[in-house]
Amino acid sequence: MIAGIVLSVVAVAGSAQTPSSAHKTASTAKTGTAVPAASNFEQLSKDADRAREENRSDDAIHLYQRALVLRPAWPEGLWYLSTLLYEKERYLEARDLLRQFVAIDAEAGPGWAMLGLSEFQTREYSRALDHLQRAMSLGLGGRKEMAQSVFYFVAVLLTRFEQYNDSMNMLLAMVKSGQQLESLVEPFGLAALRTPFLPSEIPPDRRDLIRMAGQGALAIEAQHQDEADKLFSGMIAAYGNEPGVHFLYGAYLLDVRPEDGIREMKRELEISLSHVPARLRLAEEYAKEEHFEQALPLAEEAVKLEPKEPRAHMMLGEVLVAKGDLAGGIHELESAEKAAPQLVRIRWDLLRAYTAAGRSDDAKHEKEEIEKLNRPGASL
Repeated sequence: MIAGIVLSVVAVAGSAQTPSSAHKTASTAKTGTAVPAASNFEQLSKDADRAREENRSDDAIHLYQRALVLRPAWPEGLWYLSTLLYEKERYLEARDLLRQFVAIDAEAGPGWAMLGLSEFQTREYSRALDHLQRAMSLGLGGRKEMAQSVFYFVAVLLTRFEQYNDSMNMLLAMVKSGQQLESLVEPFGLAALRTPFLPSEIPPDRRDLIRMAGQGALAIEAQHQDEADKLFSGMIAAYGNEPGVHFLYGAYLLDVRPEDGIREMKRELEISLSHVPARLRLAEEYAKEEHFEQALPLAEEAVKLEPKEPRAHMMLGEVLVAKGDLAGGIHELESAEKAAPQLVRIRWDLLRAYTAAGRSDDAKHEKEEIEKLNRPGASL
């Protein structure tokens, strides 16, 4: 499935105009060498473009390489040659050319996208994630297929780097945008079960479990409750002792049958003694039911197990405030906000806590920040 997504990107990249019209004015002076006679370069570049347009990719590659010997900083040549090489699965060569390309135009989102995809193929996953996210922030110039693929690879890499909540948010956004669901089953399953693998790395003996989890998560998103019940019940029956299974089922049940959801979360903690998300969901449910004495130790344990997790500090702050410990609650909420300033829920918590504590200036500041985050186009 990944290979198919990559090829669709190459088709878009190779047939489109270069990412920025500004490339046409890029100067070869950056190379520090004299510009060769224009006639030889001009003929080679025209022949290369013609070969590419006629789908004679091997000839085009050879001609672009010759032209780039004469003008190493030729942006169009770097772009088209790199995408042709990528299509030939010559990823290392494509990567090196794309690094030169983005050095010339650091604002070219499609260039960073193709660089990230090349680095994914060469298994430089940390760099790939950084560069794909940079492409997203710069924009992809209306390339819909490329945008879908960039989102996909960012989502699966976030899972591999254990950023499961961010991955799940991206996958949900892809569902809402109309992405083909079959391609998302395994990424959803991996993120939902908090398993730090790429789809290609799933062990054969776990693939059925991952797919059941992904199908169940997609059924929930589609509000197909009967289908979700059936999938999760089968998952529990077949894989009831696997870590993450009861958490996933419990997270679903908390929204439809809270008592059963609490039971599943407790079962998860019997299997996975250090499972922080299960503690946080249980604490949240207990706080919702105003059972603060039961919520407090769970939130405290979550902070102890993952002191850098902002949602753990948020949950502990909420419980402390609810119990009347404003100073302690504000301290935890401020720690959460420092780690995740983009989470609106934390800022609402602080606004209410500051108001209760009579800190009107701080409350006003939080209100202003909430308004900024809620503006169209802001990252929530």
